[in-house]
Amino acid sequence: DAETLRLIRTMLGHTSRIGSLAWNDHLLTSGALNGSIIHHDPRVPDHIVCILSKHSQEVCGLKWSPDMNFLASGGNDNLLSIWDAKKLTTNQPLHTSNLHIAAVKALAWCPWNNSLLASGGGTADRQLRFWNASTGKCICNEDTGSQISGIIWSERYKEIVTTHGYNKNQLSIWKYSSLQLVGELIGHNMRILSAVLSPNEKTIATLGADESLRFWDCFQEVQPKLTNKIVQTTKTQ
Repeated sequence: DAETLRLIRTMLGHTSRIGSLAWNDHLLTSGALNGSIIHHDPRVPDHIVCILSKHSQEVCGLKWSPDMNFLASGGNDNLLSIWDAKKLTTNQPLHTSNLHIAAVKALAWCPWNNSLLASGGGTADRQLRFWNASTGKCICNEDTGSQISGIIWSERYKEIVTTHGYNKNQLSIWKYSSLQLVGELIGHNMRILSAVLSPNEKTIATLGADESLRFWDCFQEVQPKLTNKIVQTTKTQ
């Protein structure tokens, strides 16, 4: 319980390190070093709903779509899988792609399009890819020039931010869907491990392997344009 700082429950099931977590309403999904994915329901004593075992190496990325109909998983086996929430017990992903040639840790669903997924590859890949979750097709891709460790969408500005590791450890801001590079923010001396967008969608907080926590003013408030209006009046006798 975040308010009382009280441990509510401990759930077992994995036999190796847990590297990723994702919530879907009451369902908690976890991915482990041995490639397994477990869905937990913390409300019931027998909390394991089902186990997925299609990744051969560590599951380093997990994200549910905004409408909770799709689950995306990325692994150190360079695979990206998209799962149908209604068919999890079949242990068969809806789509699987091997287009990335490095680990897939960075995953993010578009907040205004429930079937649009962005994924980022590791050092040997560096590709930012966009997917149609319904068809499994890659819509477009961009070589970012460095390892992608995280992805954040900005619904207000229709932009996407990628966080990076080797070789510049930067934040890159891109226009969607033109993928025009808006700018780069550099400050971390080592790989960015985690990033989160503030509730007002103006600031991004990043945590780096250099043990620093940094706050970036990525988006400015859009001010309404003022227009000069001529008001005509008529005098009455």
